Amino acid sequence: MHAIHVSGLTKTFGSRRALDDVSLTIAPGEMVALIGASGSGKSTLLRHLSGFVAGDCGEICICGEAVQNGGRIARNVRDLRSHIGFIFQQFNLVGRLTLLTNVLTGQLHRIPTHRSLLRIFTRKERDLGLQALAEVGMERYAFQRASTLSGGQQQRAAIARALVQGAKVVLADEPIASLDPESSRKVMEILARVNREHGCAVLVSLHQVDVALRYCPRVVAMRDGRVVYDGPAAGLSPEFLKDLYCCDPEAASAGAPPAGAPEPVALPLAA
Repeated sequence: MHAIHVSGLTKTFGSRRALDDVSLTIAPGEMVALIGASGSGKSTLLRHLSGFVAGDCGEICICGEAVQNGGRIARNVRDLRSHIGFIFQQFNLVGRLTLLTNVLTGQLHRIPTHRSLLRIFTRKERDLGLQALAEVGMERYAFQRASTLSGGQQQRAAIARALVQGAKVVLADEPIASLDPESSRKVMEILARVNREHGCAVLVSLHQVDVALRYCPRVVAMRDGRVVYDGPAAGLSPEFLKDLYCCDPEAASAGAPPAGAPEPVALPLAA
């Protein structure tokens, strides 16, 4: 069973085709980077995978269950989202609540409505939240308001929330875009450890190609809503990256692989 399976996904906004016949398969336990210039379709794809947006056509399955098909989102999509941990660029924490309470919201799909509305959690649930915070090195801040913490600390808490959720698939949309280099390193190392120790499939959208090459064995590259490369990170050549980031040469040069790396097996671009 695939962790993520996408077939023929297309999405049009007005006259612009944001996703163009995208097909993708990711196995359980894979860590995959999603790269491409701004506007290439990375964030749009991730939002479709989680069922936030319906495509025009195509099929998306997460852990063997259909999230959407033929332009219709599954009726049980809320239940299906319990398998998906989504890490947002801007953390999506409630600043006035403690870090622990934010993390415990990952369990809301499992607890009765009256307890979720009143934010009442059992000792076992709180212990699970504290354990998840410990995994990301944030247990000492459990009872601080989220708004008092740095961006890197909040993003690590967002990963802890996905752990509490019991996610089988983690989708991360530019999780280090607003972080300093040291915070970025910590967040990526935690994502890699979650992938390795919990067996989660991780699909992480990155603008920093050098980071993608360092942490992800497999890379999927997008351009104009299409997948133009899907293969090993070592197969990305400087020439391919320069073409992919034709309007962003700094991103391309930052990701130049070591000398002697094999040429990429890229899918042809449409004329």
